[in-house]
Amino acid sequence: MSTFVATADSTTRWHVIDADGQVLGRLASVAARLLQGKNKAVYTPFVDTGDHVIVVNAAKVKLTGRKEEQKIYRQHSGYEGGLREERARLVRQRRPERLVEEAVHGMLPKTTLGEAMYRKLKVYAGPEHPHAAQKPSRIEVA
Repeated sequence: MSTFVATADSTTRWHVIDADGQVLGRLASVAARLLQGKNKAVYTPFVDTGDHVIVVNAAKVKLTGRKEEQKIYRQHSGYEGGLREERARLVRQRRPERLVEEAVHGMLPKTTLGEAMYRKLKVYAGPEHPHAAQKPSRIEVA
């Protein structure tokens, strides 16, 4: 009997997660599991068997505790003295999608396969998204 190995074929599905009132970490862990394909019976660690994930209402995601004021998002230009830091409150005002994007990206593998999984994540600040033609299914975060 031979061992079954999944292939990256076109059986990927699309899912929509509404971030309105959801805690950021719990939402990100659900999205990361869907992107990796860990919810499927054919999950294989070295094959991209994950689905596409759309996150809407990213501007309304909830941060617990004092993270709104204490959590820092850092970027570095690569040049000396090129470190820029910004609090979560300012990130939410300027570009609210970044809160969800960075949380999910941190939960994915740090490999080229992880980057391919991350590219299947679509995050929108408002309730509208342009992916209705893919007929995404709604996912509820517990």
